[in-house]
Amino acid sequence: MIKEQSINVLGEELQECSTSPMTGFFRDGCCHTNDQDRGLHTVCAIMTDDFLQFSKAAGNDLSTSRPEYNFPGLKAGDRWCLCALRFKEAHKARSAPQVVLESTHVRTLDAVSLEILKLYAADIH
Repeated sequence: MIKEQSINVLGEELQECSTSPMTGFFRDGCCHTNDQDRGLHTVCAIMTDDFLQFSKAAGNDLSTSRPEYNFPGLKAGDRWCLCALRFKEAHKARSAPQVVLESTHVRTLDAVSLEILKLYAADIH
C-alpha cells in the first residue's frame, strides 16, 4: 500500500503517534493515510476515560481487547490514530480527547479545522 505524503497539520514532517500500543491505519505507529483508509485514521489523540466512554456509546468500543484483531484495548493516556469524523463528533459532544498536532496528518483538515484541533492541542514538550 502506498502512503500519502507524510505532513502534519502544522505543515511539518509527520511525527510518530504510538508504537505501544501500535497504532495507525498501516499499524506502523504513525497516522499515515491513503485512499483505502475510508475512516481517515489521521488524528493522533491521547485517550481519556470520557472519550473512551463516548466512543463506546457511539458504537466503537476502543477499550475492550480484541485479540482476534491483535487489538489490546485502549486506556486513558494511550495515543491512538483516531478517525477524523469521530473526533469531530466527540468535539460536538464535548468529549474530544487531546490531540498531538505534530503527529496528526494534514488530511485531517479535510474534516476538522486547525482552529478546532488547536483547542485540544496537547502540550508534549
